[in-house]
Amino acid sequence: MSMCRFLGALGLLLSGLPGLAGAQPRLPPEVLQALQRAKLPEEALSVVLEEAGTGRSLLAWQEQRPVNPASLSKLVTTYAALDRLGPAWTWRTPVWLLGEVRDGVLHGDLVLRGSGDPTLVLERLWLLLRRVQQMGVREIRGDVVLDRSAFALPETDPGEFDGEPLRPYNVRPDALLLNFRSVTYGFVPDAAGGRVRVTQSPPLAGAESDRTVPALPGPCSDWRAGLKATFAPEAGARFAGGYPVACGELNWPVADPAPRSYNARLIEGLWHEMGGQLGGRVRDGAAPADRAPSFEWLSPTLAEVVRDINKFSNNVMAQQLFLSLALHSGNAPVTWDNARSTLRTWLDARVGAGATAEVVLDNGAGLSREARLPPALLARLLQQAWGSPLMPELLASLPVSATDGTLRRAQIPAGRAHLKTGSLRDVAGIAGVLLSDSGRRYVLVAIVHHPQAGAARPALDALVRWALADAPAR
Repeated sequence: MSMCRFLGALGLLLSGLPGLAGAQPRLPPEVLQALQRAKLPEEALSVVLEEAGTGRSLLAWQEQRPVNPASLSKLVTTYAALDRLGPAWTWRTPVWLLGEVRDGVLHGDLVLRGSGDPTLVLERLWLLLRRVQQMGVREIRGDVVLDRSAFALPETDPGEFDGEPLRPYNVRPDALLLNFRSVTYGFVPDAAGGRVRVTQSPPLAGAESDRTVPALPGPCSDWRAGLKATFAPEAGARFAGGYPVACGELNWPVADPAPRSYNARLIEGLWHEMGGQLGGRVRDGAAPADRAPSFEWLSPTLAEVVRDINKFSNNVMAQQLFLSLALHSGNAPVTWDNARSTLRTWLDARVGAGATAEVVLDNGAGLSREARLPPALLARLLQQAWGSPLMPELLASLPVSATDGTLRRAQIPAGRAHLKTGSLRDVAGIAGVLLSDSGRRYVLVAIVHHPQAGAARPALDALVRWALADAPAR
């Protein structure tokens, strides 16, 4: 045994001796050294390491201190959804053809009512409209009416969190969220022609972006800044700069700068691109309460959606799910307050109201400065999930070390850890399940809360490697 591991094991042994039972065990030497290199105090880190299934504690350090969990909040939201709704649950978007269809013409309105489905991206919206066309509709003489009343959320500045309103992760949730209210610009170099072709997806009515930009020599560095882009509301993108050929083909997803009109421009543009005609306009309105829908459009299963949320830490999808939990519980229209109340009721039932006194849930995604959660509580939820029938679905949704999702570049052994990651400017965290060298499974929750938390990743990697090597069990 190395001297570092011997000292770590000795610290754990001494913590269990009479008179020292209440003492906090020190962190593993490897982790302490990594924190020192990052100029972070050990008090910045909170850790829980337990054997999965038995709950046997192997390391606990400031585990009861409420800290900002960042995107680790998504573990609470997704586990609650799987538990309350079941892995096979789906969102349903009702669609009405209000009028007679004759000779390819709908003499009336087409109505869509949102229920929070986060998967109505371009491809699935195309399929929904294709279903309308398969019902014989090529022309809509009336309007396309969008019922967004299931969520009653205040209008807020999309840049209020971090001053980045055009980042797709800052898109606000909506009962009828289409394509994340975002536009993706693609750049395809033509070195021989000295130009770079610009593509735009999806098509938006009234938006004409620049079709080409100059091809630039030199390395692929800060290519977004080099494009000198401006994104005018409802008018498309303009690029005053150029694009380095060395970058190859790349995409730039951008939150639309005019989110209120995005749905209307998207549906109108897509419907026309599909060969359809629209006599009226696309507008917000109410779905009929006295008649059954013509059909319902189903989302992928919740298990599939949870996988996308956790693997790629999708904030918008997590918030949609957080609000949908309240809608499913009968809280309509849904507000942030009754969504928080719904999740807290579930959490109290799981761990007891006394254990949740200092929990702040906020928006269920972790894109928050106010959210708070003791690491010990999150470890307790993971232990419960490990012993439940939902364990395979939740575990499969987590990024796999050095393999996929937000852990694809992690400096830890490939395939040995399923860990949700979380990061903000002052938070870095991981939580999930490890498979150690001996075949033991460990539940791990580790969160660094400090202004320099971005430098803590090597320390978290060191903690994972220490646990994988069964150092705490020796």
